[in-house]
Amino acid sequence: MERDSTGSAEKSEPVPSCRDNNNEDTCAAKTRTPRGETCGATHVARARWTLLRQVLRQKQSDGPEVKEVSVRRFATFDLFVRKTLGERSNTSDDQWVEYKSVYFPEYSAFLRDNLGPLRVNEVLNSFDNTGNVCVWPSEEVMAHYCLQKRHMFKGAVCELGGGMTCLGGLMVAISADVKEVLLSDGNEKSIQNVRKLVERNRQAGKFGSTLVSSRVVRWDCEVDISALEGHFDIIVCADCLFLDQYRASLVDAMRRLLRPNGMALVFAPLRGETLRLFCELAQQAGLCVSQHQQYDAQVWDVHLKMLREGKQAYDENIHYPLLITLTKGPQPVNHAQ
Repeated sequence: MERDSTGSAEKSEPVPSCRDNNNEDTCAAKTRTPRGETCGATHVARARWTLLRQVLRQKQSDGPEVKEVSVRRFATFDLFVRKTLGERSNTSDDQWVEYKSVYFPEYSAFLRDNLGPLRVNEVLNSFDNTGNVCVWPSEEVMAHYCLQKRHMFKGAVCELGGGMTCLGGLMVAISADVKEVLLSDGNEKSIQNVRKLVERNRQAGKFGSTLVSSRVVRWDCEVDISALEGHFDIIVCADCLFLDQYRASLVDAMRRLLRPNGMALVFAPLRGETLRLFCELAQQAGLCVSQHQQYDAQVWDVHLKMLREGKQAYDENIHYPLLITLTKGPQPVNHAQ
């Protein structure tokens, strides 16, 4: 199901996910690892203009007065329902919503959602603005999987590249018996939003005794990584593999952030050669790599239904996330159904 740019919604509806395209412009639009002036400003500028180019290629009215671009959405995996709460933030487009699991309805999280259009001036002033308009398919699937496997989480957990919502990490914090959860992204704007989500869910009593925090973590920034080195039992990460210049940095960050025998759960589609290249880098870094195609019955059923129905918006190569487990110990964990 695609939504138009107005994002009008019923009180309760399937969670909207973003629709990808088969080009690098769309991939660059969703990067989760912006770099500040001390961590590669050239890449930031290049990515901003790549996103702007993609934005301006979409069907828009001509003329200098054009200020907004529509964001198309790929159909959800139907793993969560979204309920508007009738509250809006200081901006006209933002509103508070509740995301509730379909299969585990006792678990839900409050998010600040933006269903409005993406503005060109925001693209130029902030590296990653796509995460504030939708939950990406891989993030949705990862959040569901975290609920499904909530009993496997322990100790300290970190989400890397969680964007504007860090929905997977939030679901771990809400459902699992863990000591602490760190929600992170490389974009300061994303983390500003995540801090508000953490505070709202904490006030609602969602986290129990779990310590939940958020911070900017840039994978190729030594200061960010060294501050957290060897701290986490489990890392989760969704759809962060497609930028060539940051793929090796992500592998190195995971290796360094994990404790001995720690494990990373990475959800990502094939997206050409990007997933294969990531796995090769992880193996070269000394991590044990295991790839899983059928890891959850509900997700697999939706995937097969999409293929049977021949949905034009659905492309297995860019929409169906595989599960990659990386472990620092000798044996990878079996996540097959």
